[in-house]
Amino acid sequence: MNSLKIIFAGTPDFAVPALEKLHDKGYKVVGVLTQPDRPSGRGLKLHPSAIKLKANALGIPVYQPSELKSKKSYEMLAAIDFNVMIVAAYGLIIPQAILDLPSLGCFNIHASLLPRWRGAAPIHRAILMGDEKTGVTIMRVVQKLDAGDMIKKTEIQISEKDTTEKLTKTLAELGALLLTEVMDELNAKGELNSIPQDEASVTYAEKVTKEESRIDWHNSSDVISRKIRAFNPFPVAQTEYRDVICKIWDAEIGKDTDKNAKVGQLIKLDEFIHVKCGEGVLSVKELQMPGGKRLSSKEFILGHRPILGDVFKS
Repeated sequence: MNSLKIIFAGTPDFAVPALEKLHDKGYKVVGVLTQPDRPSGRGLKLHPSAIKLKANALGIPVYQPSELKSKKSYEMLAAIDFNVMIVAAYGLIIPQAILDLPSLGCFNIHASLLPRWRGAAPIHRAILMGDEKTGVTIMRVVQKLDAGDMIKKTEIQISEKDTTEKLTKTLAELGALLLTEVMDELNAKGELNSIPQDEASVTYAEKVTKEESRIDWHNSSDVISRKIRAFNPFPVAQTEYRDVICKIWDAEIGKDTDKNAKVGQLIKLDEFIHVKCGEGVLSVKELQMPGGKRLSSKEFILGHRPILGDVFKS
């Protein structure tokens, strides 16, 4: 018998598979918490979050407080009959008074192998730092950032082709499966075993900023390749070319064919644009000039006529 009555708190695409999986398995999600609609696009029209769209499609009531610290927000949630809260990239601070409401606990789906990469951008940071593996952790929610006891983990390898966009989708699906396993256990037993995180092993995944997106061609091709993958789809790695900012969406490590070239210099043009790095060569596969579309290197070469010796500037 299903005794769980769940409030689901989430906002972006990452949270959608978990909500969908809970619904498909017959769990009673009595409400969804998500952030208020945000303006976006050319007309700055208000757009609902991905999780709001999914909740509406599933017929689940949606609540969109701008914060949870007020008495009004507390009373709104206290009036709902629920005994479990699940958090997946919600984006708002949850006060202790609200964490105390669900009698069976509050649980978070976090896209890293805790205690590594607590914080806002665990997938970006894992790729950027060259981690060989990542994964998902289901943990208890506490006031301290991502510091709750861990209930269950699953891990995967990070490939040399993984971008943040691709890895986010993969981990969202893994997180949904892991969450339902945890909820099945909670529903059967009424409680969950968990273990504390090792505080000595904690690392923090700071929010990614546009200021970090500029490529330093003095770095190795491996470091630059990781930055391009980590910053796809946001904020997108950037370089200066012909006095304007050029976005680089995709690249791979190439072969060093010109030992005497300057850093940032274009040393070969074929199906890719090959650029000399501080160590090694980067083979650029997809670029975008201001106001233009994303182009393959072949399309870029035909349209912008780069020549050997041109330089991408740091």
